[in-house]
Amino acid sequence: MMSLNGKYSLGIVITFVLLAFSIFYSIPLINLFFQSKSITSEIFFYNRLSLWLVLLLVLIYNFFIENRSFFIWEDRKYSTGFYLTSVISLYLICVIGGAFLNAIIMLITHEKISDKMLQLNSVFKNNYFLILFTCLTAGVIEELLMRAYIQPRIEKIYNSPILGIVVSSLLFGVLHSSYGTIGQVVVPFFIGIVFSVFYKKYSNIKILIICHFMIDFISLMMMNMMDIKYLSLLNL
Repeated sequence: MMSLNGKYSLGIVITFVLLAFSIFYSIPLINLFFQSKSITSEIFFYNRLSLWLVLLLVLIYNFFIENRSFFIWEDRKYSTGFYLTSVISLYLICVIGGAFLNAIIMLITHEKISDKMLQLNSVFKNNYFLILFTCLTAGVIEELLMRAYIQPRIEKIYNSPILGIVVSSLLFGVLHSSYGTIGQVVVPFFIGIVFSVFYKKYSNIKILIICHFMIDFISLMMMNMMDIKYLSLLNL
């Protein structure tokens, strides 16, 4: 019989592998199915849909194999004022800190906007349904899997809150490397650290989902309205 920590370890590996496969390989597979060579709004929608399938598979693993609550840390309840203050504070920390980090990276490496980001610029143009669906998917799926699922399990396995925060944030950053730039790894890693520290201290995933949604939604709406070269924080 596998120990509980063994089941948690396997669950973490399965979750990361499924997420990586969905993010890195689902678009080429969908393109192959539709006999397409570019990213269209329809193909990107199916790509985001695949992330919901990943969540479903992890929930099935949790229910049948781990046989424990999905949430190792019970979600705490807070006042409406705390929700508002937390979301605004987290948003400002992530946006300002992310912009600062990205400015340093661009100064050192002279990094330019990736080709994938330029493609997405046209995919999202005036497609408000896709924008909403993309932001909802990122907020719900990434926070439930990276923060609520992976982070506390790493902490429990190794009895180390710091390791839970750092490793889950590092994996979060790696999953964003598909955009092809250093900034798109470093900034999500930074956001992952901020979110993970908050989740460890306050144990409320709903606040993180809302804030994650806000970061992506505002970035995508700005991308929809202005030149993409001015946007560097996009975190899908």
